[in-house]
Amino acid sequence: MARTRAVDFEEKQRGLLDKAAEVFAELGMEKASMAQIAAHSQVSKALLYHYYPSKDALIFAIIITHLEELDAAIEETDDPGLPPQQRLRQLVGTVLERYRGADNQHKVQLNATPALGDEQKAEILGVERRIVKRFAAVLREINPDLDDPQRPLLTPVTMSLFGMMNWVYMWFRDGGRITREDYADVATTLILEGIKAVR
Repeated sequence: MARTRAVDFEEKQRGLLDKAAEVFAELGMEKASMAQIAAHSQVSKALLYHYYPSKDALIFAIIITHLEELDAAIEETDDPGLPPQQRLRQLVGTVLERYRGADNQHKVQLNATPALGDEQKAEILGVERRIVKRFAAVLREINPDLDDPQRPLLTPVTMSLFGMMNWVYMWFRDGGRITREDYADVATTLILEGIKAVR
């Protein structure tokens, strides 16, 4: 008889992902073991393996959950009816807000993806491209010249914006003199003012 899923399956699963991300972020992907993750999560190795049959499966689950939640938040808050400058600011603010409390997951995403299998990488890349495409569309609307086939600058500008957002965890601290909203304004302004001069 098949084992039935517990009522709190998803809650336990999410708790395991959060605890595992803490261990991976602290010890690194190679050094962290399933035994250490189980101990940190205060569960048995058997239960951990029930949810995730391998370390790769656990790493993939951390990354894809993080990205899919980010993608869903971006889709929910995106408003094509806004002027493109305001729309960009709203998207930037959404990303930075979703990054709140997700430094460990972000570190796993940035450092562990190369160790995954091709199918896992492809699935992750698909979500990443979907997110990037939404930002690129808004930047194209703001400055169509960025998408000139003779001098294609849309991707470099879009990825420069993601560079500002993705590495914020390295220096930003909640409770400091600069809020996430402040930095969303800064990052958006740098892009909006900068692309005026890009030729």
